[in-house]
Amino acid sequence: MRLLIQRVTEAHCRINGNIHSEIGQGLVVLVGVGNDETKEDIEWLTKKLVQLRIFDDEAGVMNLSVHDIAGDVMIVSQFTLHAMTKKGNRPSWIKAAPEAISKPLYEEFVTSVESALGRKVATGEFGADMKIELTNDGPVTIWIDSKNRE
Repeated sequence: MRLLIQRVTEAHCRINGNIHSEIGQGLVVLVGVGNDETKEDIEWLTKKLVQLRIFDDEAGVMNLSVHDIAGDVMIVSQFTLHAMTKKGNRPSWIKAAPEAISKPLYEEFVTSVESALGRKVATGEFGADMKIELTNDGPVTIWIDSKNRE
């Protein structure tokens, strides 16, 4: 699984022009599910996401997690995170899991994050054409891949 994490001051997810979900200070997390994901990937990414210290403490040092600040989280499925661009100019999506595999894993990831935070998170709508509006804070944007644990 791949996560693109953005620290935000606010974010909105619109579907068909209507606000589907919105958050204040916290994280927008784009999730790409690949063909070979496991429950271990979900567990590792959940822990990493919830404990990632990218919010400033009182000294202005990135030392607090979204859990520490009781921040909001919005999780949106995005298969394009598995784009392969090695050949030509048209991306290939062959490494992105099909909906029958990716939707349940995405939903399990959402549930896992909610459990770790002890509260609901905002989401997009799986497979929908969404418009995500956000104010990236910093900007802070972090990429995490459960198959490349650096």
